[in-house]
Amino acid sequence: MDYSILSNQSGRSPYDLLLEGLQTIPISHYLIGLSAAFIVFIYNFLECHLIQDILTGFRGQSVFLTFNSESHIYEGVVSKCRILHGRYLTTPWLASPHLQTTILNFFGGPPAFKYRRKIFYASDGGTIALDWLMSSDVPGGAFCMQNCIPKDDRTPIMVVVPGLTSDSNSAYLKHLAYHSAKFGWNVVVSNHRGLGGVSITSDCFYNAGWTEDIRVVVRYLHHEYPNAPLFVVGTSIGANVLVKYLGEDGDDIPVAGAVAICSPWDLLIGDRFINRKLVQKLYDRALTIGLQGYAQLHQPNFSRLANWEGIIKSRSIRDFDHHATCIVGKYETVDTYYRNRRCSSASYIGNVAVPLLCISALDDPLCTKEAIPWDECRLNKNVVLATTKHGGHLAFFEGITGSSLWWVRAVNEFLGVLYSSQYLHTQKKIQVSGQHPPVGAYIDRGPYLNVAEDGMVAAVGNQTARNNVVEDSSQSEILDKQNGETATSEVQKEHFTDVRTSITSIIPEIIAEHEQGENTSTLYTADMIRFVKQRLNQLSRQNRRSMWLLVYISVATSWPLVGSALYFFFRKKMKKLPPIVGKR
Repeated sequence: MDYSILSNQSGRSPYDLLLEGLQTIPISHYLIGLSAAFIVFIYNFLECHLIQDILTGFRGQSVFLTFNSESHIYEGVVSKCRILHGRYLTTPWLASPHLQTTILNFFGGPPAFKYRRKIFYASDGGTIALDWLMSSDVPGGAFCMQNCIPKDDRTPIMVVVPGLTSDSNSAYLKHLAYHSAKFGWNVVVSNHRGLGGVSITSDCFYNAGWTEDIRVVVRYLHHEYPNAPLFVVGTSIGANVLVKYLGEDGDDIPVAGAVAICSPWDLLIGDRFINRKLVQKLYDRALTIGLQGYAQLHQPNFSRLANWEGIIKSRSIRDFDHHATCIVGKYETVDTYYRNRRCSSASYIGNVAVPLLCISALDDPLCTKEAIPWDECRLNKNVVLATTKHGGHLAFFEGITGSSLWWVRAVNEFLGVLYSSQYLHTQKKIQVSGQHPPVGAYIDRGPYLNVAEDGMVAAVGNQTARNNVVEDSSQSEILDKQNGETATSEVQKEHFTDVRTSITSIIPEIIAEHEQGENTSTLYTADMIRFVKQRLNQLSRQNRRSMWLLVYISVATSWPLVGSALYFFFRKKMKKLPPIVGKR
């Protein structure tokens, strides 16, 4: 039909005829069309794969393994892991990496239990909360008559390093801790500084490349439980910290095996990726708000050490790192902080000497697959990289109800097979004591704590750090009633004796250094004051006694050596004073 002739005959333009034809279409048809277009947009925006799953008959996708052809870890361990050689199928109603990641953070459905807390002090005065979940604490776990871990216990210990702004109460960590404890292991979550309900007590904050905290925590656990094999699991930023730590220390590390989940690998590539699309920018903004909330919890520290105004105005992780991380960590620029040899773990993967399983999802909306060091993982015989097509960030929901996480089962199976194999890593060299402060200096002598599901903290007992006993509040009350004031007095006496011994042991060292020069003695005097102050603070919190009472007791019981020290300090200065001439 020639519409131009028709329009000329009727005297109307083709557009008028088209508009008149569109008006004859029912509004319901328009609504259906708009709805279909909106669904297609959301389906692509959320990167859903439900149709693909339906077309494949909900068989899931195979796990792709990358390893060295001569790897004994693969042949002796991973080849026996049924889960890693199976297929991963996403929960059908969560067939999107964004849905999985969001649901995990807001509706993760973690199991209900309570941790047992131990406070750990770093050599710089920093505070780290260690949250324990023993196998005997969960239904179906190993039965234990004792309420603490014996010194000679051989039960494997899993050390967990959380992700960015995450702590032990995060849903994915509770999934891991619960199922690992049910598997028969003891689990301890090493919270980052300032997280887990503890304050920042030093001028050092955690960041993506800070490995010293996990290093000293592992050394402490190995010192306390030398017969228990240690396994470390890192998640997200914690995985980056873990791999960097393993690469830095090589064979000289008391870790039997490790797993890295959803590591960012290369922070510079990750920074470019998270600012690429609109959906990634939403994640960037959400994480920035979390970092700002972390900074607000410790505003006095950030106000003093960083650019507080810049932190408040930050709109991205990069902005926050510019105004906070780079200033506190003494990095020249943000890119300097992100680059490989500083904080990114990709350049350290080649030096890993510990059996290491790395798990990543190719559709991870936070940690891009572009940063995965495929070739480096393939060259290292100790590393096996497992990648899945779907899974999101730290999610990997499976089953119709989505009540379990696939990667948690994979971790437990891998570490279980590794533990029963001959490929456990053993430390090749003993740490030199002069390189690090004594382990005992890190242990808090304050009370053990119970951590409730809502993050509330309650005191559990008043045991010395030498015992490393974790008690339930009910049991500690029974012991207090049975022992009475006599037991309390004995514990206090033991604490006073300990601090007196510490003071008297350091004074001869200071006196000897004083004879070498005034500058050296001044340095050691400051060290002694700082050391004594720290010990007295701990005793004051433990015994709820006045600081001045503790000072009086410690000085009075060690006065002979203190007097000798004062004599040596002021002997030379008194000789330099001019004689006093009296008037006649």
